Amino acid sequence: MVKLFLLFAAINGALAVTLGAFGAHALKQSLSATALQIWHTAVQYHFVHVLALLALAILLKGMGVNTAGKVAGVAFMVGIVLFSGSLYWLALGGPRWLGPITPLGGLAFIAGWLALAVCIWRTA
Repeated sequence: MVKLFLLFAAINGALAVTLGAFGAHALKQSLSATALQIWHTAVQYHFVHVLALLALAILLKGMGVNTAGKVAGVAFMVGIVLFSGSLYWLALGGPRWLGPITPLGGLAFIAGWLALAVCIWRTA
């Protein structure tokens, strides 16, 4: 599980930087200010949760994997895909039915942080 979290974090770290640069340079002229702000939010949450997943994996590697740690990691990964992924798609003009998916990703992020708290409480 730790290896999966580390690989997902590493690949998504590169993806977050790439998408951030793409938004700042390639999309600057073609998207509205609102769409660029949505893109920026997606990149921000993407990167923050990549770092959270990386920290979690390092924590689990040192303290041992537990159920709460697994839940936290999976929740962070799901949150990145649902929250940031839906915002990227919406910013590019994707269908509006994607809008309700974004809060599900936000809930996954919250669940991840709460599971991380449980993980730390039980192992530290």
